[in-house]
Amino acid sequence: MKLYADEPGQEQVRELAAPLVISALARVEVIAAIWRKHRAGELDIDDSLTLIRAFRADCAETPDGPARFVAVAVAEPVLDRAADMAGQHGLRAYDAVQLASALVARDVDARCDAIASFDHELTEAAIAEGFDTLTQ
Repeated sequence: MKLYADEPGQEQVRELAAPLVISALARVEVIAAIWRKHRAGELDIDDSLTLIRAFRADCAETPDGPARFVAVAVAEPVLDRAADMAGQHGLRAYDAVQLASALVARDVDARCDAIASFDHELTEAAIAEGFDTLTQ
């Protein structure tokens, strides 16, 4: 969300180089967060739709280049790990899926060793799992 809306921590996230690995469920989380900001009066309808279009564009490969994001599918291995992470770290469901997605990505590519999280519980769980974070 910090790539699209002005909020604390945006500078750190906007400096990250693409591609960024995300959970496929971010397709729902980011758009839901944009609409939540709209309902709260923080974004008008035009800005909300512009941010949604920008996020969707970042998720898609174009003739001009690759997608900004590489999405980890929410498949059985991710869900199994998420269930373990929820119990082990006391995470909410979506946060457990985010951490499990990061773990699966790291299993595939050891360079996936950091998480950009501004949620305290998720950050603490990621650190416990050996990830570097932006908010240590």
